[in-house]
Amino acid sequence: MEPTLFNDLLQSLKEAKAIAHGQAPAARRTKVTPPDVKAVREQIGLSQSEFAQLLQVSVRTLQNWEQHRRNPTGPASALLKVVQAAPDVALKALHA
Repeated sequence: MEPTLFNDLLQSLKEAKAIAHGQAPAARRTKVTPPDVKAVREQIGLSQSEFAQLLQVSVRTLQNWEQHRRNPTGPASALLKVVQAAPDVALKALHA
């Protein structure tokens, strides 16, 4: 490994350690807020079993999301955001 690359990597690790120990502020922070699954489901007026079937997940998974034991990730999270923003379009597309 080139010395300059190694030194840059070492410096990055030292900065990460300082941030982790609260000795330096992070340059930026990203906060991801998961969608409120229960509110989305209630917004479109479906039961848990109907909504789970629509999203193609188990009722147990949906219940875990609604009770904040787990959070939807990836495509499920994106789909919930679409359903929340444009429920009529999403429902039409999902029922097709």
